[in-house]
Amino acid sequence: MTDATPYVRPDVAQFLAFLNGMPGPRTHELEPAAARGTYTAMKDIADPPVGELAVIKDLAIPGPAGTIPARLFDARAERAAGPAMVFFHGGGFVIGDLDTHASFCAEAARMLDLPVIAVDYRLAPENPWPAAPDDCEAAARWVAGSPEALGRQVTGVVTCGDSAGGALCIITTMALRDQPAAVPVLAQFPIYPVVDVSANYASYQAFGDGFLLTKPTMTWFDGHYRPDMTHWRGAALTGAHHCMPPTLVMTAGLDPLRDQGRAYAAALIAEGVPTAYREAVGNIHGLITLRKAIPSAQNDVDQALAALKLILAEAQARR
Repeated sequence: MTDATPYVRPDVAQFLAFLNGMPGPRTHELEPAAARGTYTAMKDIADPPVGELAVIKDLAIPGPAGTIPARLFDARAERAAGPAMVFFHGGGFVIGDLDTHASFCAEAARMLDLPVIAVDYRLAPENPWPAAPDDCEAAARWVAGSPEALGRQVTGVVTCGDSAGGALCIITTMALRDQPAAVPVLAQFPIYPVVDVSANYASYQAFGDGFLLTKPTMTWFDGHYRPDMTHWRGAALTGAHHCMPPTLVMTAGLDPLRDQGRAYAAALIAEGVPTAYREAVGNIHGLITLRKAIPSAQNDVDQALAALKLILAEAQARR
């Protein structure tokens, strides 16, 4: 099928019909505080519970403008030295927090058998660009240093994030490539990342209305975040892609950001970076936090995390 007549999964079609039929203002019609409240309220409707874990612990990370809240998710109360995942949530750099993505972080901790540290970076418009990448880099360096408060010996970092967090994942990895942290970044996992809003991608036109993430909402996000699109920390695709760690890029077939993810994977491959690409055909932006509303999204997450586990094992074996 083409983008003109795209395949839409039955459970995705059902959820979109529910979503598009809801009354009330859309995200771009709200003030940021109200949009954050709406996003948080949708969590229990759309996403599974966090579930059982041995450790769910709030952390305080020293940052460039004060304390950065964070949260540790771990399936084990104690573990030997090993890698840790640092996760950056999505939400257009304006909405989202530790709670909105807690279910995915817990799932990743269980499936990967890794500690996952979620980072609650500063949000726009109160803190526009580059506050978010500043915080995320500081948090990743803190985790890499195996601080006593973390209670785990970290031998390598896996960066991960979705949407805006996918951009922050890439930007943080690039920063740690150029100025290494205490331990290396072993792999990165950007999920439907926003890497270049300046370009006119076909998927932006095809899926920018009626598929959850809309053009007006993306404009609203950008207007609050105000990134410098000529700088790689504002648009990661404009940066240098050499010597990046093994990467898994995940997109959704009905996502206006899909083609940006494809372009980023292609840029890595062109530089010889070991890169895997997975596209959730027939699914939409935000799928990792919609696994209750869209049951088939659980399989997308399961398969992606299984692929990441293999990529990480291969990366460790090469060291």
